[in-house]
Parts: sequence; C-alpha cells; structure tokens
Amino acid sequence: MTAVTSEAGAPFGAAPPSGGEAIVTRGLTKRFRSGQVAVDTLDLSVPRGSVFGFLGPNGSGKTTTIRMLLGLVKPTAGEYSVLGLPQAEALPRVGALVEGPAFYPYLSGAANLMRFDAADPTAPRATARRRIAEALERVGLSAAAGKRYRHYSLGMRQRLAIAAALLGPRELLVLDEPTNGLDPQGTREVRALVKEIASDGTTVFVSSHLLAEVEQMCTHAAIMRTGRLVAHGTIASLSGGLAARIRVETPDAAGAARVLGALGLADVRTDEGGTVTAELGGHAPERLNAALVGEEVAVRGLAVVRPSLEDVFVRLTGEGFDVDG
Repeated sequence: MTAVTSEAGAPFGAAPPSGGEAIVTRGLTKRFRSGQVAVDTLDLSVPRGSVFGFLGPNGSGKTTTIRMLLGLVKPTAGEYSVLGLPQAEALPRVGALVEGPAFYPYLSGAANLMRFDAADPTAPRATARRRIAEALERVGLSAAAGKRYRHYSLGMRQRLAIAAALLGPRELLVLDEPTNGLDPQGTREVRALVKEIASDGTTVFVSSHLLAEVEQMCTHAAIMRTGRLVAHGTIASLSGGLAARIRVETPDAAGAARVLGALGLADVRTDEGGTVTAELGGHAPERLNAALVGEEVAVRGLAVVRPSLEDVFVRLTGEGFDVDG
C-alpha cells in the first residue's frame, strides 16, 4: 500500500481495501508542474485473476497511471494498493512491460534474457538458466532461443519482452500497449499468450487504445478520457447498458422503416445507403423478418448488432478514440 498526502499536507484518507483485488486506487491524482492534470481522482478496482483492459485514447492518462502503480512516478494525491502489500514486497511479484525493454540486436533471445535477469538484484543467480528456459517456453520461443534478436519478427520481439516480465513467479502482469505496431499475426500471438497466462491464475492488466482488441481478450475493463475514469466493470456489464439493434438491408428502406415503426420498435433510423436500423427490444428477429416479408418489403440481409466497447465510449463521451486526450 502506498498513500500520499494532499497538496495541503493533510493525510489523504484511509487505505483502500484490497482483499479481493490485485489493484485498488482511491482518488489517485497526478498533476505535473506545468499544471496539466494527467490523472484526475482515479478510483479503480482490478479483481484478482481477471484480464483487465485499461482503455482510452493516447494521452488519456493510462501510462501515467501505470507508472504510479509501479512506483516510477510519485502521485500528487490519493492512494493505491498493489496485491495488498507494501510496495517493496509487491513489486517482485509484478511483471511489467512498459514501452518495451531495450534488447541487444546482436545477441540471442536467451542471451538477452540472461543479461536482463542479471540486472535484477532480487533474482537468484543459481536458477537463472532454468527460469529463462521456462519463460521462453511459456511464450513459445524455445525454438528461437538461440536466434539473434535482430532476426525476430515484431510478434516474437513482443513475446520476448513478455518473457522478460515472467522471469520470476508473478501474481500480476502489467502490459502497456502490448499489441501496438504489430501485424495481425503478431497481435493474435500476443492475445493468445495473454489468455494463456491468465488461465494459470495470474492477473493481467492490459493498457490499450484498441477497443476491439481488448474486447476479445479481457474479462473486465475501465475506460479513461482526459485523465478521468468514465466507465468501469465487466465487459458484459459495460455493453449491457446499451440496447441491441436490428439492421435490415433492403431496397425499400421507407417500407422497412414503416413496418418496424408500426411494430413498436424504437429509434428507427435510415442511413444514406438505405440500411434501416432500430432498437431490437424484446422482439424476435425471425418474427421481424416474417413481418417485413409479409408486408412485401424485400429483405437482402437482416442482422442483430450487439453494442461494442466503442459504442459505450461514444455514448459516454460523444467522441470516438481518434480524439486527443
């Protein structure tokens, strides 16, 4: 647990509970000397055993939050807990990938990890080779252990970085933008690796600006914007607040809109391409299709569209993830 005082010098408050959480923050704030508030009174709870997506546009305060949690940046105010332990005891149980470690291009993957491990004063030297071999096997790089780093693909380089964070037993793995810059194959590799690590009971905290990617790998998420938390919960609960919609592709958009409206569907919309959408509510899609055909409305396609994390973000902020945070 780390607590800091308010700017007035008074104690900020009681330590937040952390019995069932890997990470807890209460009122966590970071204000730089320039006056910019990077993180503004953040209240966050990350359940143990979860794959937690920490979402937001670039500049929304995600990396600053991670740096505070890892003791790299001092908060201006607020308090936080990592694994419910004092910071000196918690950090050896935390693996972190923040902007990627620098590896030597002319050394092999295994040799790079050997030097990375040697720089850790808490790592037992007698078990270094065994731990390195286990870390490489865990990320699927055993066959490439002797290959020079400069010949690694982007996906292999990211997996080696994750291996560096797994050189010791970890209860929490913190990954800052782990799929940034990767091609689709590399992205799939990292996504599968995160799920595999989590299946062993490790809590994984993933910071990203890629909503669709987080939606595929995470069980919980929090959404940041301009330093403030705007949503927080399970993936299902975040999208559950928005209604599913029916989408009808038809050459008779006016007729489809009329039928859907007569059946009581709310928020009927027609786009420029002639596609008609409406809130599905409690209506069965097959009955809607039958009603449209019964009214002689030609249906080229009909689909139920479930809300995504991006829909949630747009609903909460009115903007997409291409805004500057």
